[in-house]
Amino acid sequence: MKIIGLSGTNGSGKDTIAHMLVERHEFLFISGSDMLRQEARARGEEPTRKVLRTISAEWRREAGHMGVLIDKVAAQYKEVEGQYPGGLVIASIRNPGEADRIHELGGVVIWTDADPKVRYNRIQTHAAERNRTEEDNKTFEQFIAEEQAEMTTTGDAATLNMSAVKERADLTIANDGNDIEAFKDYADKVLVEQGVI
Repeated sequence: MKIIGLSGTNGSGKDTIAHMLVERHEFLFISGSDMLRQEARARGEEPTRKVLRTISAEWRREAGHMGVLIDKVAAQYKEVEGQYPGGLVIASIRNPGEADRIHELGGVVIWTDADPKVRYNRIQTHAAERNRTEEDNKTFEQFIAEEQAEMTTTGDAATLNMSAVKERADLTIANDGNDIEAFKDYADKVLVEQGVI
C-alpha cells in the first residue's frame, strides 16, 4: 500500500495536493479532519477546531495508541484498494503518532506551509465552497491563536502537536502563490522528482 500523509499549517495547500494526487495519480483521498467533523455532527456538536481536537484526543486515548486515525483511514482504503491503484493520501496529520504510524506502514509525510496572511485569506475566500462558512468565520488573530494551540502539545501524548509532526516530515513544500493549478504542477513535479509517486 502506498500511503502519503499530508500535514502543515491551516490553508497551506494540503487538500490541493491531495486533489492533485486523486486527479493525476489515481489516489484515494480521505480527510481525517472530515472524519472528525462527521463524528462531531453525529454527537450534535458544532465542528469547531476545539471540538475536533477533543474528539481526536479521545480516539487516541480510547485506542491506546496515537496512530488510531491512520488505522481507521487505512481500513477504509483496504475495502476499495483495487479501485485506487495510486495509493492512499491522508490529510491532516496533526499528532506525531500519526506520522510515526504512516512511516511504520512504509509511507511518507509531507509538510506544507505558506505565509500566515496568505493562508488566512485563502481560507476566508474559499470557506463557502468548502462548506465551512461558520467554522472559518474568525478574525486573523483567532486564526493564529487556534493554529498555535495545535502546534504544541497542551496535555498528554494524545493531544495535537504539529511541531513534532513537522520534525518527522520527509519533505516540505512551500505554497505562497495564489494559482492553484500552478501549485498542483509544482507539487506534482516535486513528488515525482523525490520518488514519492
